[in-house]
Amino acid sequence: MSDAPGVAVGEHVGDVAETLVYPDASAAETRLSDLLDDGPVLLTFYTNDFSPDCIKEWCSFRDYDWFTSDDSVQVVGVSKSRAFTHRKFIDHLGLQFPLYADTDLALAEAFDVDYRAFKLVPRARRSCFLLGEDGVVRYKWISEHPLDPTRDQPPISDIHDAIVEEFGGDGPETFGL
Repeated sequence: MSDAPGVAVGEHVGDVAETLVYPDASAAETRLSDLLDDGPVLLTFYTNDFSPDCIKEWCSFRDYDWFTSDDSVQVVGVSKSRAFTHRKFIDHLGLQFPLYADTDLALAEAFDVDYRAFKLVPRARRSCFLLGEDGVVRYKWISEHPLDPTRDQPPISDIHDAIVEEFGGDGPETFGL
């Protein structure tokens, strides 16, 4: 891998399993390859459930109607939060997306976005990876905030454009309207 964080576009991602919490509150140990068997995945790393910046991010995904009305790509969140907290977060925001409980940061490490905030607290950089069914990264975005890479917000329009370019999709940008 290069010095820049994150698995590079064009690289194949290794298979990792963590607990995945679904919108119906069920949870199961789920391999990334199992998700990819059902189609492309947009894997979105964020800091913690209920932090103000993460609420804003997930409301953007929820309110950007294209992500829920077009099933060409599965949106899946990843954070260090526990499964119990994910259930509360999904319910609180009315999310229709599953969330990985990456408590040991194994997924973050596999995507090379793990780091120590202020050289102390283990975290994952806020980042998004668009994966084809073959497990190859087709698009990536990684926060570049100079002090705290959890503070940037993913560029929803750029992600939408990458999905359309890579996998098609027929919905216009509706932003929930």
